[in-house]
Amino acid sequence: MTDEIKADMEVIGADGVHVGTVDRVDGSRIKLKKRDGFGAHGKHHHYIELGFVADVEGDRVRLSANADVAVTLEEEASGRPVDL
Repeated sequence: MTDEIKADMEVIGADGVHVGTVDRVDGSRIKLKKRDGFGAHGKHHHYIELGFVADVEGDRVRLSANADVAVTLEEEASGRPVDL
């Protein structure tokens, strides 16, 4: 499924709510574009582990968690959790 995830795809929670937009796949994580959706925290990228991807549906990446939970799963580039 990882090879189906492309730049500019929308990332949504299990509830269909926008979480962010794919910048690219970076190792075992999705790098979200800066200043987008819940990823709009400062001037840097946030990441979501690929293990949270439930499905790729057309131009959307659906996560296994609702958007309000998914934002708590986001990481900094270092792998540390995002301070909300």
